[in-house]
Amino acid sequence: MKFKLENTGENLDGDIIKSLGNNEFILQIQGKERDLKIITMTHDKVEFMLDSVYHITKYLENSTNRITLVVDGVKLTFNKRPEMDKIVYKNSGADSTSDSQINLKSQIPGRVVSINVAAGDDVKKGDVVCVLESMKMQISIKSHKDGVVKAMKIKQGSSVAKNDVLAEIE
Repeated sequence: MKFKLENTGENLDGDIIKSLGNNEFILQIQGKERDLKIITMTHDKVEFMLDSVYHITKYLENSTNRITLVVDGVKLTFNKRPEMDKIVYKNSGADSTSDSQINLKSQIPGRVVSINVAAGDDVKKGDVVCVLESMKMQISIKSHKDGVVKAMKIKQGSSVAKNDVLAEIE
């Protein structure tokens, strides 16, 4: 499972290799096997031993896409789905073999949190056009091509369905 440390931009790759029972696990983190024993786990904290070293983690924020923890006094924010922007961008209505696609479409249902461009604005491929919120995740919707925003088809606070046209870009 991949996580992205927002504070540094680094990716963290980790998996549970084996459950030993009694709250003990063998993990693989960045390619190295580690021993984990969970001592206590509540709704707001986890006490654990990692390679025989005691640690305490407190939850500050936990959403579908992001988790913020304080591990031994150090605040860390992880993006739990670092590939989500790429998936949404890939399916944003763009045809990868053609720049003729005018409509930028939503690939998810959601609520418009912010609009970053207006009619008449120049945009480059990958510029954030708007931000949608769906299932407590905020997803940046990016332009599928270079061009000029002909029209915005959404308003801040409105809801959109999958495949709704968000903007026309020529």
